[in-house]
Amino acid sequence: MKNRLEDLVSTLQAASSLEDLQAVTEALRDHYDVSHTVYHWVNSVGERFGAGTYSAEWVDRYLEKDYLRIDPVIFGCFQRFTPVIWKSLDWSSKAAREMFQDAMNYGLGNQGFTIPIRGPNGQFALFTMNATAEDDAWETFVDENTRDLMIISHELNKKALEFEKWGQDVQSPSLSPRELSAMTCLAKGMNRAQSAAEMNISEHTLRVYIESARHKLGAMNTTHAVARALSAGIIIV
Repeated sequence: MKNRLEDLVSTLQAASSLEDLQAVTEALRDHYDVSHTVYHWVNSVGERFGAGTYSAEWVDRYLEKDYLRIDPVIFGCFQRFTPVIWKSLDWSSKAAREMFQDAMNYGLGNQGFTIPIRGPNGQFALFTMNATAEDDAWETFVDENTRDLMIISHELNKKALEFEKWGQDVQSPSLSPRELSAMTCLAKGMNRAQSAAEMNISEHTLRVYIESARHKLGAMNTTHAVARALSAGIIIV
């Protein structure tokens, strides 16, 4: 198991794209047998990026409901420099409790562990593991793995700081022809059904292309992915 973790860290250190970073979060989820692994950062100019295993539906829901305003994890970690178990945070407000229930309805587990990370020039990041477990079992998991997770979180952050130069020193991510077509359709204002019809594919297949493009672009949701593709000149409408 230790060798597998060392392999994952080596893979992370060798990552050369946001797609590689996404793959590492998926491998970490599987390695630790948790529901989700997420790395989310805000760079020095305020742009938000994410790599992780939350569903696109939950990410869209989170943004649609503007949960950033009330999320106890965000507020709790912004005031801390040390890792935190979610249940130790303040979930007493009705809005926070409703958000938590909503999250579980979208596939999140009842337990979470988040490591806040701070970088140069105001960069702020969160590394999170989420799972379904009893309180005692989760506390044991955290006790046994915090040291390794701290190392992983800071390696992720080092790589994210390298990727912050994306669009300057680093080559823009390359989208496949189908991914470009999917992004272009969305940029033209088509909904998913119209986009799928335009490309003569199923909506399920369209979603695969959209999700792949989103990961490559380091976008938090589909709207963000389209905006990044447009601003970088990857697609033109």
